[in-house]
Amino acid sequence: MQLTTLADIEQAQQRLQGLARRTPLLPLALPELGTEQVYLKPESLQPIGSFKIRGAGNRVMALTAAERARGVLAYSSGNHAQGVAYAARQLGLKATIIMPTNAPQVKVAATRALGAEVILYDPAHEKREAVAARLLAGAAAPPVLVPPSTTPT
Repeated sequence: MQLTTLADIEQAQQRLQGLARRTPLLPLALPELGTEQVYLKPESLQPIGSFKIRGAGNRVMALTAAERARGVLAYSSGNHAQGVAYAARQLGLKATIIMPTNAPQVKVAATRALGAEVILYDPAHEKREAVAARLLAGAAAPPVLVPPSTTPT
């Protein structure tokens, strides 16, 4: 695994312009810390309500034109699913998201509302990676897999 460089961070910042919001750092006063300062970064202010838009969006925005034409495939119980769906919608890409049947229905509905096709699977009988592998193997032009922990390649 390669370490993330400053150049990687700067590229991600450029890719995410217009997709992710720049959230503020908010000071938090905790008397028990004395003079130490603690800051909160309210990623709940992101369009999908989660920091997951940053990693998912960075990966989707890094796709080549040929990859974008194939669409994206991801698996998640919620926040990553929404991040991928949101970024794909911004680019006009087809997004297919594999979600477990026990995922919160609000997350499933939000992912569908972002335009993604949601494929449900039973986590008691299947693993999400196996469902993804089956979908990728059966496609003439397989979508690009965007797993939950991603960095552009």
